[in-house]
Order: sequence, then structure tokens, then C-alpha cells
Amino acid sequence: MADTLDLVQLRSLVAIADCGGVGRAAAALHLSQPAVSQHVRLLERRLRRTLLVRDGRQARFTPAGEQLLDEARRILAVHDDALGRLAASTQRALVLGSTETAAEQVLPQVLTTLRGAYPGRGVRFSIDRSTQMVEQLTKGTVDLAIVLGIDGDAPGRLVGRLPLRWFSRTPDEPGLEPAVPLVAYSEPCGMRARALAELADAGRRVEVTAESTSLEGVLAAARAGLGVAVLPSGGTPPAGLVERTDLPPLGVIGVHLATRRGLDLDVEAAALGALEEFFDRLGAPAPMGAHHEPLLDAS
Repeated sequence: MADTLDLVQLRSLVAIADCGGVGRAAAALHLSQPAVSQHVRLLERRLRRTLLVRDGRQARFTPAGEQLLDEARRILAVHDDALGRLAASTQRALVLGSTETAAEQVLPQVLTTLRGAYPGRGVRFSIDRSTQMVEQLTKGTVDLAIVLGIDGDAPGRLVGRLPLRWFSRTPDEPGLEPAVPLVAYSEPCGMRARALAELADAGRRVEVTAESTSLEGVLAAARAGLGVAVLPSGGTPPAGLVERTDLPPLGVIGVHLATRRGLDLDVEAAALGALEEFFDRLGAPAPMGAHHEPLLDAS
């Protein structure tokens, strides 16, 4: 009995059985017919048994051939499963990016979906502002990103919209006269620009009392009573804040999914499905006819 069996030769044997002949097996394996025949002869020589016999114009497996065929299927299945596991373990983690203001709203849904679809693959996060997200996508250091944009000023595919709302420490926070105290992201910021424009249209003066480059900074300032903040809302207000309804309506902000070039389409589809499910539950279905846009500098 031979000490080892050649996997390539075993694969040819299995292909003969599955394809119904040496010629069809050769075509399926992208080999020449003499090469496949040679694989069978080498197996027969190694095992010192006849595996195939001619039956008219067809090849028929002998009992020894049938026995080896069963073993070959098991050997190849174990081999291929092992390769699949090894390939999965060496895949780099998916890097999911998000703007801070989108992260708390929609990131959990996308994360759950991606982990369910790719259980053997890690997921890492990059939380930053939209401008930095776009730069990371362009460099390929982020695979896909959830970004917010007003009036189409964000990259990728528009998948839904969230209402913009005013928030403060109490529903009747004093100090709105003569100027509205605003806590906001540092420039550039589309939400800040929208707030300033709406208040100006309503004839209200504004004083930016606090600004921050981070969401936590904006929230901390609002919770401290320094002013009102503008944030997207997909449900309950942020902890420690209440919604204000005595200020001009702010409209909505778009939620976009942007992906790096060359990303597996299945990964993108999984993320899109998660976002669509989120907006379905929110009661705000994703826009119809959304299309991919080139990467833009969304600040």
C-alpha cells in the first residue's frame, strides 16, 4: 500500500465520476484528456489495483475504483474545508467607518448584519468626521463608511434620511433672547451651517457659545446648559437632553453608504441591506432610485 496519495490525481478520479467520463472530466478540470488518463494510471500503479475498465466507449469503475472514489471524496472535502478556514483566518478585518453623529444611530444594525454574514471575519471601526472618512476611503484604509450629508454633499449612495432636531438640557432652557446660544461642531459642518441659515431666515440672531471637533464635546456643552445643539435623530434624544420644538424646523440630513474601490460587492450589499432594514423600522424607507456617486470631499 502506498504511503501517500496525490490530491491532483484524486481530483481527476472524482471528476471522471462526476462528469461521466475522462473527456468531460478533462474539460472540467482544464486539462488534456491524456493527462487525466495518466492520473488514473499513476493511482493504479501506486495502489496496485485496477480502478477503471473500458466498457464499450465508456469507462467503468471497478469495485476497487468505487472504494477509492469514496475515500477520495472524503479526503478532498477535508482538504478543501481546511483551505477555506485558513483563507478566512488570513483575511484582513473589514474596516467600517462612520461619522460620530451616524454611529450611535445606525452603526449597531450594520455591525450585526456584517458579523452575521461573515462570522469568521473581524470588523474594526474608524469613527471620524466626514472629510476624514472620505480621505480614508480614497486611501483604501476604510472599506465602507456611513456618512451624513445635507443637500447631497456626501459621497456614495443615499440610503435614507434622518430628521435634524434641536436639543438642550431642558425644554425651556433660558437665554434664547436676544441671541440663540448655539453649541456646534467646529467648521466645516453642514449641520451647523443649516442651523445658522434657518435661524437667520427666522430673523433670529445667533451666538456660537461652544464648539467642538467631537460629538462628545457638543453633547457635553449642551448638557452643561451652554446652548442648543443640532443633531440627527433616529429615535430617543441623547441622554441628558430634550428636544426643543420652539425653534425653526431644520429638515433632514441624508445618510450615505460609501465604499472603497474594489470592495467585494457582497459586503456592500450586506451593509446596504442593514441600512434599508434600519430605515424600514424607523418608518422612513430608503430612497428609491439611489445611485452610486464618485467620492467627493464631503466636509
